[in-house]
Amino acid sequence: MAVAGQKAHNDGRRPRLHVSHLRERIIVKLDTGFLERCIQTLEAALDRLHAAEGDALTHDIFRAACVKEFEIILEQCSVLLRKRLRAYMASNQQADQLAFKPIFRQAARHGLITAAECERWLEYRDLFNNTAHLYGEETPEAILGLLSAFVVDARSLATTISTPVDE
Repeated sequence: MAVAGQKAHNDGRRPRLHVSHLRERIIVKLDTGFLERCIQTLEAALDRLHAAEGDALTHDIFRAACVKEFEIILEQCSVLLRKRLRAYMASNQQADQLAFKPIFRQAARHGLITAAECERWLEYRDLFNNTAHLYGEETPEAILGLLSAFVVDARSLATTISTPVDE
């Protein structure tokens, strides 16, 4: 016997719902607008840094700006990549519990970045940790030496992160 409002099958049973009808397709696209703006800011600061070679004070100001943007971008990349990894984990909580280096290792494991890119991101993180604990000229200068490659890696990762994914 059919329930009110439902069409009866020939044998009088209620229609069966198939699992495919119950599961909605969810497409997730992460917003990388702030990350992309930070990358643009870093590029502008880097250009001004190179233009300020003769002026020590201006050079120091833009060096500090470059280091700060480097730190912000690094953190943004880890936060957004962690969210991107949710599609590959058993639960969102599992992804949310990943620390910085495991985030990038998992991203390489799942083909979101290459092994070489992963190694560079781990190196960037080590430099970031040094900026928090060491003071002096060596760490900022080491960061400045890697910024061109960092910008390329950050842009590539922003593209990967912003690519829609089924969850």
